[in-house]
Amino acid sequence: MKDTITLAALTLTSALALTACDNGTESDTADPATTAEATTDADQTTTDSTDHGQDHGDDNAHNHPADGGPPPAGIAEAETPTYPVGTEVTLTADHMPGMNGAPATISGAFATTTYSVSYIPTDGGEPVTDHRWVVHEELVDPGQAPLADGTEVILDAEHMPGMQGAEATIDYSTQETVYMVDLDTEEMTMTNHKWVTESEIEPAE
Repeated sequence: MKDTITLAALTLTSALALTACDNGTESDTADPATTAEATTDADQTTTDSTDHGQDHGDDNAHNHPADGGPPPAGIAEAETPTYPVGTEVTLTADHMPGMNGAPATISGAFATTTYSVSYIPTDGGEPVTDHRWVVHEELVDPGQAPLADGTEVILDAEHMPGMQGAEATIDYSTQETVYMVDLDTEEMTMTNHKWVTESEIEPAE
């Protein structure tokens, strides 16, 4: 009788141990598949987001015309610019590929308020953020300069397709002397490029 009780107890203990092991195995088997699927989805989302950001940057690579044309009406020439017309300089601006470090020649120097703006092109192009630069005289009925950050304006500049007539927001402004420049690099040849501020220029080496 004693042996029978002992045998029954051992049988019950073994059954419980097997049940516990089965539950753990089932749980461990299900989780990796779910985790792998979730990781794949997350990776795809990250890739899509990164690609979109790069595409947006490419679309916003500043499709400026080769000749920027004359300065806008009403803009005042700088009286004693650091870099007079004809001065050879080196650009430190990165508005476009190949611009940073490029040699250039000053073709105009002006005293005005210069703005970075964000806008939606009128031709259906992707929104443009932090476009550098437009000057006060390239805004439609802007009022007294300088305009405050966040001011909504209408652009009268034609630096890129879809820019003229676009609704824009002032991101920030500067009172530095602003320049038009001629430059010739492997990526571009431009005359009267608008605009480069004084802090984006260094003396030519």
